[in-house]
Amino acid sequence: MTKVQKCPLWLALLLLSSITFAQKPKALPVKFELTETTIAATHEAIRSHKVTCRQLVEGYLQRISAYDQSTHLNSIVLTNPEALADADRLDNEFKRTHELHSLHCIAVIVKDNYDTKGLQTTGGSLAMKGFQPSEDAFMVKKLRDAGAIVLAKSNMAEWAFSPYVTVSSIAGITRNPYDLERVPAGSSGGTAAAVAASLGEVGIGTDTGNSIRGPSSHNALVGIRPTIGLTSRDGIIPLFLGADVGGPLARSVADAATLLDALAGYDPADPITKASEGKIPKSYTAFLKKDGLKGARIGVYRPYVDAATGDPQIKALVEKAIQDLKAQGAEIVDPFVIPDFDKITQGIFCGDFQADVNAYLTAHGKGAAYGNIADIVKSGLYLPYIDGRLKAALEPKEKPVPWP
Repeated sequence: MTKVQKCPLWLALLLLSSITFAQKPKALPVKFELTETTIAATHEAIRSHKVTCRQLVEGYLQRISAYDQSTHLNSIVLTNPEALADADRLDNEFKRTHELHSLHCIAVIVKDNYDTKGLQTTGGSLAMKGFQPSEDAFMVKKLRDAGAIVLAKSNMAEWAFSPYVTVSSIAGITRNPYDLERVPAGSSGGTAAAVAASLGEVGIGTDTGNSIRGPSSHNALVGIRPTIGLTSRDGIIPLFLGADVGGPLARSVADAATLLDALAGYDPADPITKASEGKIPKSYTAFLKKDGLKGARIGVYRPYVDAATGDPQIKALVEKAIQDLKAQGAEIVDPFVIPDFDKITQGIFCGDFQADVNAYLTAHGKGAAYGNIADIVKSGLYLPYIDGRLKAALEPKEKPVPWP
């Protein structure tokens, strides 16, 4: 358990001397407040003709223009120039059918390690600047099929290396919208910061060790790291393929569950997803119960909660949360003991970053400036804070890559 950190000194040296706030963007010409909305509320507004898909997209684009760069939040790498055309298409479809898809006109922020057809995809690296995949990642395609709009690509920790900060050579530093002197965590911090600031309605990130869960907790969101095999990894720039998984970030449990409904499923291009067949419920929203904590057994792993490096204020909040869970009917197992934990987790992050990324570039990277990690290291097109990680990836495999 880590505290919500202040920017470290090396990051502070990169900050501008002042933070300037923009004028509030022009309100939508309709009575619908898109900030902190939910999927259900958005769909009800569309059905009742209070708002159109185009107006929603225009509203989010106005917020991005007004707030993202001027405040130095810096969560967005680029916006989708086709987003308004996609909105018009969905508006026309609704006029014709009077029906909404499960994610009809929901504006999604996509982490910049997901392939997006015709949109730059970099993994946070200048070495990948200008690379535009010819196809969507499987999960991105699933979103579009469900009626979602890919609104923007979000900043990330370069090559997804850091669970602590979201800093990249392609887009710089992303900050926490609740306190611009603090970090949004990493590596999906751009998605989290953008959703928390209502620059989009929901988002997707990836998680190898903490990269959905950390940013969600730092930005007051709900994040789900799915079981590996529930969502496809195809078309995602890998970190350690054996531990990588993609999933949703949203403002509420209901929205996260709705997003997971669209994302989950078998993909022939990722054979591990075969294991999910027959095990995916009709909808995860069926499990949304107000008294769902009654009888639930929740373990408290004290080595994490009581870690010496933990922030005292955060520790106090965790203890309060444990009591709140108990008051709502949960059975608290405290302490929850995992025998031989240190032994069974030894070397858990010793993946093969070089092999995994090289395989991705071979399969997906046609048109990228560099075809392998060795050439990317030679290019020098990355920030100094990941130099050790990148160079360690080129060493013989028996030398584990340091984490983080």
